[in-house]
Amino acid sequence: MTSLTPSLSQLISLTRPVHVVDAAVLSAIAWALVQLIKTTRRRLSTTQLKGPQNPSFALGVGKLLNDSPDAGAVYEQWAEEYGLVFKVASALGKTRIVLCDPKAIAHFYARETYGYVLTPLSKMAIENLAGRGLLWSQGDSHKRQRKTLTPAFSNAAIRKLTSVFYDSAYKAKSAWDSIIESKGDSDGLIIEVQNWMNHISLDTIGIAGFSHDFGSLDGKVTSVTEVFDSFGTAKPSPLNSLFFLLAPVFPWLIKLPTSRAKLVKKLNTTMGEISEELLSRTRKEKEADASDAKAENSIIGLLIKAEAETAELHLSPEEVMAQMKVLLIAGYETTSVSLTWALLELAQNTEVQDKLREEILSQFPGADPTYDQLTSGLPYLDAVVHEILRIHPPVPEFTRVAAEDDVLPLSEPVRTASGELVDNISVAKGTLLSINIASLNRSTYFWGPDAKVFNPARWLGEDGVTGKAKEIQGHRHLLTFVDGPRTCLGKSFAITEFKAILVRNFSFEMVDPNAKVEMARGLLPRPRLVGEEGCSVSLRVRRVE
Repeated sequence: MTSLTPSLSQLISLTRPVHVVDAAVLSAIAWALVQLIKTTRRRLSTTQLKGPQNPSFALGVGKLLNDSPDAGAVYEQWAEEYGLVFKVASALGKTRIVLCDPKAIAHFYARETYGYVLTPLSKMAIENLAGRGLLWSQGDSHKRQRKTLTPAFSNAAIRKLTSVFYDSAYKAKSAWDSIIESKGDSDGLIIEVQNWMNHISLDTIGIAGFSHDFGSLDGKVTSVTEVFDSFGTAKPSPLNSLFFLLAPVFPWLIKLPTSRAKLVKKLNTTMGEISEELLSRTRKEKEADASDAKAENSIIGLLIKAEAETAELHLSPEEVMAQMKVLLIAGYETTSVSLTWALLELAQNTEVQDKLREEILSQFPGADPTYDQLTSGLPYLDAVVHEILRIHPPVPEFTRVAAEDDVLPLSEPVRTASGELVDNISVAKGTLLSINIASLNRSTYFWGPDAKVFNPARWLGEDGVTGKAKEIQGHRHLLTFVDGPRTCLGKSFAITEFKAILVRNFSFEMVDPNAKVEMARGLLPRPRLVGEEGCSVSLRVRRVE
């Protein structure tokens, strides 16, 4: 027996790792087979489309688009070559369908949240940043959460908030007046405007949404502003970029502790702390005065009302917290990006700036326009705002996955990979579909030969927008606010804030008329002037008496 013991031990020691390796290999083979079967089924059930050649099996067209100064123009070129619906290569041999056809896009949007849903990467990224709120939810859950918040974004609600938008504009005006006065520079001052637009946006959403003044326009530094600003100054590493390109295939990559992932986690935590503080304060105020109207129709009031177990549209504590975070991000990030683009375009197009100021001052020399006047009484202001939203959508692209088999109708036929001309395409469950908003908003096919030019006059024709652009559904034939069940809930809020803050008391000029504008990566893509640090946009600002 003693002589057998070592042999048995040796045998066990030799076979155990082999079993582990075998199990790992078998698991990998099984996973690969399942993926192959799914991919084969999708390809057999999906119309095979033309598209650009795959430049890289590992990264697909991701790096090409990421390195391009204008990814929208690249998509537009592909649409011209392959038709309004085409395929592109994604990472590790995967593909996705790109929709540029208005009829297909309208069908897609009508079925979003049920037929077309968030990709695993999108769900994980949104949850990491803001939790399981309105942006994360789908189907009936999304419908319930959206319905809860809708009263806070009605026309009546926005009408009451217009004074808040003006207050933020006047705070910035007062601060800039003081700076210009103290410097005594009659030629104006160079001011880094993007940071100021961040402050305006944060203070506005704080007061309008949560009855809380962050005080950033008064120079107060809070943990929320510090973290938001960190995204603009952080320098992307090659590793971050690689993970970003591979994440559609391996979503868990965004959970790795990269510098950006740490910032996202810190922002989530910080927003959670301030949200809990604001919710706690408002609950106490409501208990002290149950008749307080503020607690009924404000964003935070509606959220607290929905917390009750007896509420018709009940929200869980997790959902309430997530809505707070989503609204902070949306109110801060998208608005500040758009306002910065507005000042840049006006600085580069001074004749537009002069005409805009003339319209506002001639009609309202001594008073601020009301909500109704902002909405329909200032046509040139409306044209400027929508032209900025057309050329510079804050979110340039998004991707969804088909939750079930579907057939997409087309407004004009496309030629398949086999050469067949078809007027609809079959899409199998699991297929990825993308819509590049920047490309469609600036496409010469839809908007004419001057599509890339900042031209507010295009909105002032007798019939408004003309040509093929009219085929695009969505707010004013733009996809900036998307469409369908996931249309941006804060659309009217954002447009009214935009109009209330735009030019009146100051003129803006480029410091260097030849300066180039490039894209930087904040939480969302942001403009910056070439040669400046982070996401800086420095303009010459003068007072207008």
